[in-house]
Amino acid sequence: MTIPAKAAERLDPAKLAIRVAVYVVIVWLAREFLGPALLWLGGYYLGNLAGTLVIALVANLLALRFFTDHRLVELGMGWNRWSMENMALGILGGAGAASLVLAPALLAGEAHLSSTPQDQPSFAVVVFVVALLALGAMGEELMMRGYGFQILLANCGTWATVIPCGVVFALLHTANPNVTKLGIANTAGFGVLFGYAFVRSRDLWLPAGLHFGWNITLPLFGVNVSGLRMKMTGHDMVWSAGNLWSGGDYGPEASLLTSMAMIALAVYIWRAPIRRQPSPLTDPAAEPNLPGEPKPPAEPKEDTCEA
Repeated sequence: MTIPAKAAERLDPAKLAIRVAVYVVIVWLAREFLGPALLWLGGYYLGNLAGTLVIALVANLLALRFFTDHRLVELGMGWNRWSMENMALGILGGAGAASLVLAPALLAGEAHLSSTPQDQPSFAVVVFVVALLALGAMGEELMMRGYGFQILLANCGTWATVIPCGVVFALLHTANPNVTKLGIANTAGFGVLFGYAFVRSRDLWLPAGLHFGWNITLPLFGVNVSGLRMKMTGHDMVWSAGNLWSGGDYGPEASLLTSMAMIALAVYIWRAPIRRQPSPLTDPAAEPNLPGEPKPPAEPKEDTCEA
């Protein structure tokens, strides 16, 4: 469905701070009270990944109910042909960036695939992992690029919103197993890229696609995802290069190769033929002259980029 374009509400600093603070508190309370229950019900992986989506849905629904008359779908969750194209571009970009990190190491002999037939998952397990990663990606994007992010974007501008929220995104990963400083720095970079992806598309499908494309490709190669082990194939990727290149037990997100691949991913997001959707909380854009981002149209149409 297509959401009609509306003008974003401009808030004075005090109201903006109160609304963002309330959103953060709702997220925190949902994590504190719903988190343990979801972990108990679903176990570690289901409770964490699917639980993130539940928490994000609750937090955004309550924030919208308290402060606006908008619906959840108007946060950028509307589903139409342009959403589908943006999601596909996102998955392609995320998977391409992950492959750019891992494939050259295999081709150069700095890593090899080691067979682990005892860990060969069943088809049902593979489907379960794919579903979990999809739910986790959308949950994190809705939480980080939902109500709080969008009212900041409308009132503070692009980079004053995207960069700090990228840092917060990284800080939320500091409790992951085997985390490193480079891993957190790269995660902050991904947070900035996902935020910029929302700026270009004004929907959650592009950043969620990027997030999912990256996360699904890593276990296909047999490496960890943010310190988590997810078996999707009967092999592991074993590195002969050091941890600076492999990322160690945290996975490629703690690798210098990922730092370099993010540059290519940034160019991809900037130049890709992304469809710009109406966004009631952020239109008109705070920075309409941002390179590659035209003014919001009344109806979705193909975004154009200027060199």
